[in-house]
Amino acid sequence: MFDTIILLTGPTEQVPLASALRGHRPQLVIYPVTASEELAALDTDVLQRARLIAFSSPVIVPSCVLSALGYGAYNFHPGPPDYPGWAPAHFAMYDGATEFGGTMHAMTERVDAGPIVDVVQFPVPAGINVEGLEGLAYAHLAQMYWRHAGRLANEAAPLPERPITWGPRKNTRRSYQAICDISLDITKDEFERRMRVVGHNHFGMSATIHLHGVEFRAVTRTAS
Repeated sequence: MFDTIILLTGPTEQVPLASALRGHRPQLVIYPVTASEELAALDTDVLQRARLIAFSSPVIVPSCVLSALGYGAYNFHPGPPDYPGWAPAHFAMYDGATEFGGTMHAMTERVDAGPIVDVVQFPVPAGINVEGLEGLAYAHLAQMYWRHAGRLANEAAPLPERPITWGPRKNTRRSYQAICDISLDITKDEFERRMRVVGHNHFGMSATIHLHGVEFRAVTRTAS
C-alpha cells in the first residue's frame, strides 16, 4: 500500500515541500532525507511502501534504493532537458542559451535520463548572472512541484510521461573543471565568457592558470 514519501532535498526545503504534500493527503508518512547515508539506512519495508521525490538535490540515489521503491521515484531537476547533469545554469550561461527552465522526470539508474513528466521554460533575461538564472529556475521548479504535489501524494500509478527527450550532452564536474582551466593562449572574448560563469568560485572550483609549474587561481574580491 502506497502511504509513504521519501523527500530528498535540502534542509530549508523540507518543511514547505512536505507541507504541500500533506495539504493533499494529511495522513501521508514523510521521511525527510538530505544525504545518501540516510537513504542507505532506510528499511526495505519502508521503501516498498514508498515513492521518492528529489527536489534540486545533488545526491545520487543508489540503484538498489531505486529498485526497492514500490511506487517509483521522481526528480525535479533545476534545468531544462537540454542541460542534464551538473551545474545546468552555468553551462547554459556559457553556451549563451536564450531559454532555460526546469524538468520533472522519473528517476532511473542513469542520472538525468529517465522519462520526462513535465518541463517548464522561460526566456533568459538580458544581463542576468548565473545566480540570477539559478534563482529563476528554482522559482519555476517550485511552481511545478506545487502543481504536481497532489498527484505525487495520492496516485499510486506512475505519472504520465511526455514525448520529450534529454539533450545529448550530460555535463559533469569534470566538464565544469575544464571550463575553469584557462590556457595561456585564450582569447579575450573567451576569457570574459568563462569568467562570467566560473569567476565566483562556485562548487569550490575557480578559474585557474598553470604557469611554469605554479597554479594561479582567481578569487572573488570582497568589498572593503
